[in-house]
Amino acid sequence: MPVVLKTFGWSFAITALGLVAAVLYGGWEAFGIVAILSILEISLSFDNAVVNAGILKKMNAFWQKIFLTVGVLIAVFGMRLVFPVVIVAISAKIGPIEAVDLAMTDKDMYKQLVTDAHPSIAAFGGMFLLMIFLDFIFEDRDIKWLAWLERPLAKLGKIDMLSACIALIVLVITAMTFATQAHQHGGAHVDKAQTVLISGVLGLITYMIVGGLSGYFENKLEEEEEAEHEAEEEAKKSGKSVSAVAMAGKAAFFMFLYLEVLDASFSFDGVIGAFAITNDIVLMALGLGIGAMYVRSLTVYLVRQGTLDDYVYLEHGAHYAIGALAVILLVTIQHEINEVITGLVGVVLIAWSFWSSVRRNKRLELEGSTAEA
Repeated sequence: MPVVLKTFGWSFAITALGLVAAVLYGGWEAFGIVAILSILEISLSFDNAVVNAGILKKMNAFWQKIFLTVGVLIAVFGMRLVFPVVIVAISAKIGPIEAVDLAMTDKDMYKQLVTDAHPSIAAFGGMFLLMIFLDFIFEDRDIKWLAWLERPLAKLGKIDMLSACIALIVLVITAMTFATQAHQHGGAHVDKAQTVLISGVLGLITYMIVGGLSGYFENKLEEEEEAEHEAEEEAKKSGKSVSAVAMAGKAAFFMFLYLEVLDASFSFDGVIGAFAITNDIVLMALGLGIGAMYVRSLTVYLVRQGTLDDYVYLEHGAHYAIGALAVILLVTIQHEINEVITGLVGVVLIAWSFWSSVRRNKRLELEGSTAEA
């Protein structure tokens, strides 16, 4: 219980404050809307928490705190409040202050502008998430969940730039099919092929820059740690002390940046889906913000409890859920897909991977006891 309170304490406090603010803002109806949005965000982002945990466990306690403080401010105020306003400002070619005024005074027009910007948002987020999925399944891992699929894919993964090639092919196909009849507000369909192509390429470039930098500094960190270990061994012999390496800060910073871009890509469907429930930007920010806080707390909890080490297929399930979400985002450029379906796909894949992990642990335990006998 103390561990739960320590990890989720801020989430519980933010929930209470958010729900009280909702009642004061719009009564009990607003309370219900905020509660529903919170649940929606958590259900859509559980796979986000698992993937984040795989990255966060490489970072020290300081950067984990940064992720829970500064990261939450970026997630709640940046992606759930500022991002929709920026989208409206760009789409309508108006200033940010005018966009905020529009969000508060003409909520139907605000919803229309965000909906009409969905093809570019979906293309950007879809390509970013697709690259994460492809890089994962093409990597040769010691632990394989769906071995019949992952073994041949790992062999294919030895081909240089395969992930980027496949992603670009998917983007071109999307632009030539779904984007030519992109869904717009009111049920209309327009040709957004050029917009989708540009947005998708920008998503791919963003992944390569941020992912490449975080990977580069992570490798540098590992090299520095090896050098530090050798220096410590030498210091023990000579009786000198060795200072901590400074490179860890750069490595952690770029991994933090990668986490924030990853969270942004995950939040696209939640922000767009929230418009099916409310047009009110204040209630949207409160509900999605509470959900985002729980996702972050869950990420830290998974790291501190070593859940990913105990249930080794969870990370696989989360990445397959990412792949499914990427495809769903691209499909929604033309077709509407209920948010319940999007959430259930991720939950089912993660639940399946958890069940597979439990079975694996029982099998290994049984084999161990048999060997001892």
